[in-house]
Amino acid sequence: MERTYIMVKPDGVQRRLVGEIIRRFETRGLKLVALKMVTPTREIAEKHYAAHKERPFFGELVDFVTSGPVVAMVWEGTEAIKLSRSMIGATKPLEALSGTIRGDYTTELQTNLVHGSDAPEAATEEIALWFTPQELTA
Repeated sequence: MERTYIMVKPDGVQRRLVGEIIRRFETRGLKLVALKMVTPTREIAEKHYAAHKERPFFGELVDFVTSGPVVAMVWEGTEAIKLSRSMIGATKPLEALSGTIRGDYTTELQTNLVHGSDAPEAATEEIALWFTPQELTA
């Protein structure tokens, strides 16, 4: 079984889409193994988005994700990363297909509701950044 990190960003929390997003993952058959609501510190946000540190939008991205609470989750299942990414949809709103979370609920590039790990290595790092081993259920 593969695990992935999923985060409902501040805009998803503000728009009250957390339940709908969780419902979609549960309906697809993924197992929720960790969940918490937290307002990220700048340090955590910078570590989370470290791959984008040299990009011009890095500061705005960090400011946005620390602007309010997020819902951090770990989901488990067969090919959980690939499945989750297809459910979330393309990063660019105009490329996100109808039926995906972003395709159904967002029009903005930065306020795109959800983050999902893009590879097994990223999932391992992100899960360890956001959760202690004790917070993960078997």
